Amino acid sequence: MVRTMGDTMNIGRAAKLSGVSAKMIRHYESIGLFPKPLRTNSGYRIYAMTDVHTLKFVKRARALGFSMADIKKLVGLWRSKTRESAQVKAMALSHIQELEQKIQELKSMSEALKKLTCHCHGDERPNCPILDDLASE
Repeated sequence: MVRTMGDTMNIGRAAKLSGVSAKMIRHYESIGLFPKPLRTNSGYRIYAMTDVHTLKFVKRARALGFSMADIKKLVGLWRSKTRESAQVKAMALSHIQELEQKIQELKSMSEALKKLTCHCHGDERPNCPILDDLASE
């Protein structure tokens, strides 16, 4: 991506406009998710509006639960003018399957805890089926 010096901003402004903290922006740079920014002569990072758009894209992908590895691929596909939407759809469908599996696992955990709490008196006595279950193998 080519960036010019026109209409640039510091990391604080980029963070405010994108809704991504300066700390996270630096983290994204360190893991290669986001390109290293241009710097002023005094070493300060400078960003363009295209960088803000990329940060917003990453933020939305994170909100949808995509992994950092998948977000990196999605950013690459988003920037590619020769991408095939089939690649993006396949990633989204795979992510949906992962989310649905996690939902089932969470429901199972919730049901198990509901059963355990029904058997716990929750009083001053030391007997506790919840702790007994956690201690079992």
